[in-house]
Amino acid sequence: TYAAPASPGLARVVGVMLYAVVGGVLLRVLGPAGVAGDPAPLAAAVAAVAAVVAGLVAFGDLRHAIGFSSFGVLVYYAVANLSAWTQGPANRRRPRVVQALGIVGCLTLVATLPIASVLTGVVVLAVGLVGSAALRR
Repeated sequence: TYAAPASPGLARVVGVMLYAVVGGVLLRVLGPAGVAGDPAPLAAAVAAVAAVVAGLVAFGDLRHAIGFSSFGVLVYYAVANLSAWTQGPANRRRPRVVQALGIVGCLTLVATLPIASVLTGVVVLAVGLVGSAALRR
């Protein structure tokens, strides 16, 4: 057994992103995420996040790590707003202008991040998309 980390939500986000990016292949390799409603996080995702954070703290520039993290979060929310944009009128809670402002706001904030963080984020997204496409063939 293991103790739940201080931020189990981050492990859940990592698990969902793994599933979304590679169609569940890495998620199946890393282990089960638990049943619905189970607050126990994905153990391998927790370990991976902990290792990355420890490495960044020990050897990296925290400003770059924060910028890269911000890039990921902003892209995530831009995609969420884009997804909400595609909803039909019967399922929409807010007018489309709210999603449009969300997308523009996220992309505007991305433009204010350090260029190294943005480039790193773009490379990671590209690798994920190429890997996902390769695994789906």
